[in-house]
Amino acid sequence: MKKPLKLVLQGLAAVFPLGLTLYFLIWLLTGIEARSKLLLQWALPDLYYFPGLGILAALVLLMVVGLLVNAYVIRYIIELGERLMESIPLVKSVYGAIEDVMKVFSLADKSEMKTVVSVDMGNDTLLIGFVTGEQAGKRLFSSEGGARVGVYLPMSYQIGGFTVYVPRERLTVLDISIEEAMRLTITGGVQGKDKDE
Repeated sequence: MKKPLKLVLQGLAAVFPLGLTLYFLIWLLTGIEARSKLLLQWALPDLYYFPGLGILAALVLLMVVGLLVNAYVIRYIIELGERLMESIPLVKSVYGAIEDVMKVFSLADKSEMKTVVSVDMGNDTLLIGFVTGEQAGKRLFSSEGGARVGVYLPMSYQIGGFTVYVPRERLTVLDISIEEAMRLTITGGVQGKDKDE
């Protein structure tokens, strides 16, 4: 009786990650297609619409927005919108948090999370973290005897984590990518495949 159950669990472990990833991608793409289709059918005759046009239109629109963001006039309009958001009491908290998260995880060169480090927590304990900045550490903890560096420590199997401010001498830079370090920390160190093989 234990053998069939073990085989079922092994099969589930093999299929579940792929199935969940495919489900998420299909859900995301069909959602984009459904919302874009409404706008496209309003602007175009049904004759010109074909399945997938909504996703294509959304990608083109995002590329155009990406190009326009670099234009002075558009940048000025975006800054006006940001100032408006930051002037509304409850909205500014939500907007600021979302904006900060996007900056941290941005693919652009301006991303704050560029360095993977191990943090010496004492008692032979090391945690993997990501340097998120030094300005707040300098401003908040300058009286603590030296500058402190902000390090984000993600929690395993959850969305969340802790930001700690530690002296720079307790940090060791690790030679791994942000993606690999994030995967290691979020999965609790479990790796599906050895990258060296």
